[in-house]
Formats: sequence, C-alpha cells, structure tokens
Amino acid sequence: MSTHNPERYHVSSAVILTSPAAADRLLLALAEMPNVEVHAAEKGKIVIVIEGKSSGEMGATLAAISGLPDVMAANMVFEHAENLKEGPINGHRTDAA
Repeated sequence: MSTHNPERYHVSSAVILTSPAAADRLLLALAEMPNVEVHAAEKGKIVIVIEGKSSGEMGATLAAISGLPDVMAANMVFEHAENLKEGPINGHRTDAA
C-alpha cells in the first residue's frame, strides 16, 4: 500500500543534533536540500521543517539528513497532513497524522 496521495500535503518538524563546531557546515548542507527549511539553530541543536507529498517522502529526507557528516541524531518531532481540497473545518485542521 502506497502512502503517496497527490491530494494530501504533509509537513513535519525535526530536531537535529550536531557538535557546535560542525553546525555551520551542517546548516549549509541543509540549505541545499529541497523541501527542508531551517527554523532555528543554537549550540548544535537545529530545528527544521520538512514538506512533502507523503510520509514516506519525508521519512526518506530525514534518513538522508541522518546520513550527513556531523549529524549525531535526527528525530522527527511532529507530522501533520491535510487534504488540499478540504482545508480547515471551522478554522481548525482536523487530520493530524
């Protein structure tokens, strides 16, 4: 069974741990990755958002990040998915993954 649904939009946050000395190198590598956005970085802790069309796509991106030099840990913290056609109901998103 495929997790890909072209009518769903997925977004997740993740925390990456590296040494403070390697943080700048890792930030440069993350900036080059498609669908990855850095939201905060301090003392070797980096918070990112990953966007994609499926949970599998986001998992593959996180796995690629885990394999980068200087990454000590990369953990998904939250994932949300919603139908693009439906959108929020009464101003609230109801389909968190």
